[in-house]
Amino acid sequence: MYERILIPTDGSDVAEVAVEHALDLAERYDAEVHALYVVDTDAVAYGLGSEQVDRLRQGNFEGMTELREAAEEATGYVRERADERGLTVIEHTSGGRPHKMIAEYAEDNDVDLVVMGSHGRAGVRRALLGSVTERTLRSTDVPVLVVDAR
Repeated sequence: MYERILIPTDGSDVAEVAVEHALDLAERYDAEVHALYVVDTDAVAYGLGSEQVDRLRQGNFEGMTELREAAEEATGYVRERADERGLTVIEHTSGGRPHKMIAEYAEDNDVDLVVMGSHGRAGVRRALLGSVTERTLRSTDVPVLVVDAR
């Protein structure tokens, strides 16, 4: 049923809860795991020059040690947990609008399922803060399993 499972991660506790669900499914279906870290270029653009933002959009973290380390730590967590289960992991980093990058990656890599966490916000808090998870749901035709980390 599932051959490729995508786990978008930012290294947060919420993302780590979703990792365990995704790896259980990957183990059950002998699926390949894809760990994706997306730098939100809209959020970091104010502190970086346009050349650096363009490099981020291409997945080039050269000269941006903090961002590169955060990405490696987040996808590394997925790899470590997957290695414990004998699962194959492909790690990828990119920059852009997270929900769009997740949807594009899923489409480009024939992903069968996206597994991601949610803070479980509702109502005004969700409207004010936005939700990468909710936007991802609206941006892709690939099934999305949302793990509530409350």
